[in-house]
Amino acid sequence: MVSFSRLAPVLSLAPVLRSAMGPAIGLCLAFVALQPAGATEGTAVFADPSKIAAIGGSITEIVYALGEEKHLVARDSTSRYPKAALELPDVGYMRALSPEGVLSVDPTGILALHGSGPKEAVDVLKKTSVPFIEVPEHYSHEGILEKVRIVGKALGVDAKAEVLAKELDAKLTAAERQTASIKERKRILFVLSIQGGKILAAGSETAADGMVKLVGGVNAVEGFSGYKQMSDEAIITARPDVILMMSNAGPPVSDDELFGNPSVASTPAGTARKLIRIDGGYLLGFGPRTADAIHDLAVSLYGGQVTD
Repeated sequence: MVSFSRLAPVLSLAPVLRSAMGPAIGLCLAFVALQPAGATEGTAVFADPSKIAAIGGSITEIVYALGEEKHLVARDSTSRYPKAALELPDVGYMRALSPEGVLSVDPTGILALHGSGPKEAVDVLKKTSVPFIEVPEHYSHEGILEKVRIVGKALGVDAKAEVLAKELDAKLTAAERQTASIKERKRILFVLSIQGGKILAAGSETAADGMVKLVGGVNAVEGFSGYKQMSDEAIITARPDVILMMSNAGPPVSDDELFGNPSVASTPAGTARKLIRIDGGYLLGFGPRTADAIHDLAVSLYGGQVTD
């Protein structure tokens, strides 16, 4: 069991604030934000890497790819690969963490992918005595190599990380070259979900946009970043050749529901009923398997035009 003295520096006033302020959680959060930075903030190397909680599927994959899984004491629910990782305790979804849940495994360090949250929970974790290292997330070839090097440094295995980074660099370069000579680039609409008949699609600065670029495609969406609902007119104007979706993620969307959407049906992708589904962690993980994901998606998009 975790010693909740680790939370004491930031939560000792919580009962008082709750009774005095009721729903005024913002004041409590402001109190946390104003506390002096914990001594562990800015840490790049774990002093004791014996029991690490990994938050983020690609982080867990990298630890295994480095052969350093012996350090792991827990994972988050997005960490579903490799299969052996499923045997580790699950501390919850990376964007819906609770400090108590993460600390319940008594970690000596927390290795978390940027974007883990909610912010309030991460802020609390950063103020405890448990070292917290945040790994940047950039949806690019270089971003993957950066993650590998940061994870390796955190675990004290810089040399192994450099070897892995060079291997992945070569694989990614080869995967990207497979579509370099293709002249007619596919316009791809990444659909995250359908809510109330509305398409939730990926704009720029998303993992989906990054993968579309790596595979030699064109994001059919323009004009916004992140994931947003698109109007029927915007979908028709996007003229996607292909719809790309994740499998094993979120509420299922059947082919009939997707292509039954009038706006989708009016596009080249809808007319041809061209849909590609790929496991979400594999497709958008930006980790050790990304070069393979690029190859598989490229073959699905371009068939025999892909050069091995």
